[in-house]
Amino acid sequence: MSNAFSQDFVAGPEHIDANGHVNNAVWVRWMEDLATAHWNATARPEDVASYAWVVTRHEIDYRGNVGEGETVTATTEILQGPRGARFDRHFSFVDAAGRELVRAVTTWAMVDKASGKLLRVPSEVAAPFMPAGGWMPA
Repeated sequence: MSNAFSQDFVAGPEHIDANGHVNNAVWVRWMEDLATAHWNATARPEDVASYAWVVTRHEIDYRGNVGEGETVTATTEILQGPRGARFDRHFSFVDAAGRELVRAVTTWAMVDKASGKLLRVPSEVAAPFMPAGGWMPA
């Protein structure tokens, strides 16, 4: 259980745009893939079965890029507890030299799979993702 999760991504030919580097839409897809991997690795199985997540907001700073065949290490971190149905994930992508290329904050909302409706995040669902010191519902 952890509020942070990391994974490597390799830029393939399908990720490269007309400028010769990873397309902006690919960075967003990698954020979604990383967040999903964190959820699947950390959440309780019954929560994975019952809930899904949707993005409601992206704020992205592009500071660099990589070309085909290059690897980036992506980290997502949850710094504070949810507010109702929503919480923020922070993302950082660094190249092999440790230089930050992309930084983002995305807001996610929890959806009940059965009803399709947004739900307030229960403390037991949030608990495995909270920083040391825990979280108290608002």
